[in-house]
Amino acid sequence: MQFEILSRSASGPARTGRLVLPHGEVLTPAFMPVGTRGAVKAMTSEELERLGFQMILANTYHLFLRPGDEVVRDLGGLHKFMHWRWPILTDSGGYQVFSLSSLRRMNEEGVEFASPVDGSRSFISPERAVAIQENLGADIIMAFDECTPYPCDAGRARESMELTLRWAERCKKAQQRADEQALFGIVQGSVYPELRAECARRLVEMDFPGYAVGGLSVGEPKEDMLAALEASVRELPPGRPRYAMGVGTPEDFLECVERGVDLFDCVMPTRVARNGRAYVRGGRRNVRNARYTRDGRPLDETCACETCRNYSRGYLRHLHQAGEILAARLLTLHNLHFFQQCILEIRRAIESGSLNTLRSQWAEEKARFQSQEPNGNG
Repeated sequence: MQFEILSRSASGPARTGRLVLPHGEVLTPAFMPVGTRGAVKAMTSEELERLGFQMILANTYHLFLRPGDEVVRDLGGLHKFMHWRWPILTDSGGYQVFSLSSLRRMNEEGVEFASPVDGSRSFISPERAVAIQENLGADIIMAFDECTPYPCDAGRARESMELTLRWAERCKKAQQRADEQALFGIVQGSVYPELRAECARRLVEMDFPGYAVGGLSVGEPKEDMLAALEASVRELPPGRPRYAMGVGTPEDFLECVERGVDLFDCVMPTRVARNGRAYVRGGRRNVRNARYTRDGRPLDETCACETCRNYSRGYLRHLHQAGEILAARLLTLHNLHFFQQCILEIRRAIESGSLNTLRSQWAEEKARFQSQEPNGNG
C-alpha cells in the first residue's frame, strides 16, 4: 500500500490523497459502501462501479459464519467471489462479536460466541481474525479489537483499550501476507480523549501502515464523538491513511474531514432506503408520507442520478407501500449517488480552499429544507 497526500486545507488538517492498493487507486476522502455479506444491499457490483465508488467494505464476522472464509478463498477470494475488481476493506468482526453480548464469552485469548445463524459455537482470536481476512483476500484488513458500549466508565474503557492494544500486537505478528494486505490498527478508548490519545500513540509505536478510529457513533453525543476522534487523529502520523469506522452521514463527513480523516463507511444510505427514506439536499425525504401520493417531481430536483432522472416521488411511494423490491433498489441507488456526490464536493472544496464556503452552503440548504418540510427528516 502507498499513500500520497495531494492537497491540504490552508485552515486545518483536511487533505486529499491517493491510496494505491493491489486492486487499484482510491482518491481520498472516500466513502465505502457497506457490503457486509459480500454484497451492498440491493446493488450489483457493476452499479456501484458506475456510481464511481473505488472501494467497498465487507465484514469478516458475517462471511466467516456464511459461507465461510475457506469457501471464499477456494472460489478465488472476495474480489472474484463478488465480482468486484476494485479495492476491498474487511472489518475484523470485532464490533459484530461484541454487539452480541448475550451470545459470547471473552477472555485474553479471544471470543467464543454462538452463531446467530444456527447456534453453533465458534471462537475468534486475533490470530484467527487475521487468518480469516487473509483467506478473504481484501486489500486492507483490520486488527481484532474490542468495541466498548456507550456509556462506559473510564476504568472499563482503559481495560478494553489495553486488551485492544495487546490484540493489535498479536495481529501484527500473525500476519502472513503483509506484502499483499495492509493491516490497520484500531484506536479505542470510548469517549475519553486522554485514553484515545494514549491508544493512538501506542499503536503508532507498532508502526501500522494505516490507522482506524473505532467505537464511534455507538450512542454517544455528537460532541463527545468528535472530541474522541480529534484526540485520536492528532496523535496519528500525517503520512498514513486515517479511517473513521462506521461514521458516515454527509454532515459527519465534513466534521471528520476537517479533523484529518480520509476514509469512511456507513450502512445509513442503504438502511434508510429500505425504510422508504432518501437523502436530499438539506435533509431526508420520507416517501411513505401521504403528501407524495400525487407528486410527480423527482426525489431531489438537483440530483442527476438514474432514480431522479426517471422516477417520481409518487411512483416511489407507490412501490414502497406496495412492498415492491424495486423501491429499495431505486432509493438505495439514489442515496449512494448522493453520498458519493457529497464526498466529491468535499474533495473539490479542499482542493480549492473553500471548505468553509461548503459548510455554509450545506447549512443554508438544511435550513431551507426544514422550513419547507419540517417533518421531512422522520
